[in-house]
Amino acid sequence: MAARLSRSALRAASRHAIAVSGRTAFDPQLTPRNETVTVSGMKLAQFGLRRISALVILAGLAALAAAPAPGAQESQSVQIIPVDGEAGRYWTRWRGPSGQGLVSGGSYPDQWSDKENILWKTPLTGEGNSSPIVWRDRIFLTNASLDGKRLSVLAFRASDGARLWESAAPEGRVEFTRDKNGHASATPVTDGERIYVSFGSRGLMAFSLEGKLEWRRDLGPIDNYWGTAGSPLLYKDRVIVYQDQSRDSFIAAFNARTGDPLWRTRRSATVGWGTPVAIRAHGRDEIVVNGQNAVIAYDPTDGHELWRVNGTTVETIPTPVVAHGLIFSSSGRAGPTLAIRPGGEGDVTRTHVEWSSPRGSPFVPSPIAYGDHLYMVNDMTSIVTSFEAATGRSLWQSRLGAAQREGFSASPVAVEGKVFFTNDEGETFVLRAGSTFDLVRVNRIGEPTLASPALVGGRWYIRTTRHLLAIGK
Repeated sequence: MAARLSRSALRAASRHAIAVSGRTAFDPQLTPRNETVTVSGMKLAQFGLRRISALVILAGLAALAAAPAPGAQESQSVQIIPVDGEAGRYWTRWRGPSGQGLVSGGSYPDQWSDKENILWKTPLTGEGNSSPIVWRDRIFLTNASLDGKRLSVLAFRASDGARLWESAAPEGRVEFTRDKNGHASATPVTDGERIYVSFGSRGLMAFSLEGKLEWRRDLGPIDNYWGTAGSPLLYKDRVIVYQDQSRDSFIAAFNARTGDPLWRTRRSATVGWGTPVAIRAHGRDEIVVNGQNAVIAYDPTDGHELWRVNGTTVETIPTPVVAHGLIFSSSGRAGPTLAIRPGGEGDVTRTHVEWSSPRGSPFVPSPIAYGDHLYMVNDMTSIVTSFEAATGRSLWQSRLGAAQREGFSASPVAVEGKVFFTNDEGETFVLRAGSTFDLVRVNRIGEPTLASPALVGGRWYIRTTRHLLAIGK
């Protein structure tokens, strides 16, 4: 019976074939697009690739049949480096302990309103789009005065929302911003000893859990239209930040205890607002940046570039996510989503892109990989899309509420079989995860909400433009 192989199966077969035979799998001439070659009754779709030697492919297929499932091996050997130890019980960084909005354990309500399931609500002054982080019974936020002259870190008690302290950053330059990106958009990160905060032109800072400024490092002049927004990444003993701007773009690492510079690598990008992620791919740690025109991986020990994949757009914000042995990087304003196999050296665009899709990519919110599916909302149209993560096959699309240009800012979270998308009006769309679109309900909190939530111990902690709230049962 004739069978049609997917692109991933075809590549896997050819890789095994090369390993078995020691021969190249491709002839020098390209086959016409969509041409099909039949080998021993099996039809092999070419997808515009070079002509494949039948004998070599058959050898590869035989090797694949005898080998363990490659998808399972890839998935286990590529992961975002999770938060470990006690920190794994809390929400200590952007997108939580998983680094990609996935929540396990606890019993979290999936229904609320401006009154239902609200445990406490604490007023906020000033402005900020950063997400709350949680350590034990403490919640930390970055905040700014409306004119941007005063930047600070706020601390609250998680049990009842009481405000405990505010610690101001040193005075400095006021950056130009816009409504979608204020003066306090970068989410802090904590290791339980210090709170690490990036305030753009004011510098990278570390505060004690009691609010004392322990160190501050000048990042140099920052000139990025719409200001800065990327959150710092804590990796082992160092804090890593990157800043793309009109000149002197960089990625840099600093000692977490002292703030001393460890390395700084120049970047060629000229604008960006993203956050790096730390992944472990086949035993090697990599710092991955989804940036202007390219996704680039760096060595966390000294900052040298490991590999790059070209193909993103000019303005890139979403944080990459990882699943099924792939890195998923989206770039908005009609940009593509790329599924990348990490590893390799240098420019691996031609060899390491498993699939790509121009459909559904977000501009501001990050995607989320949950189970076998990749979900994302196009915030320019309010349309949510689900892909089969391993293959890129589009499963479904549907609109969430009224169509709005730049209507979503918060990144989604997934918990207990459901995926939650919150728009800027404070409406949270609760979708049942799966291969079909299933809208469970819409929760309306009644206040504009641009920050992503934090989830700890059965509670949601949500920052709106006016309040910090706890939602629970």
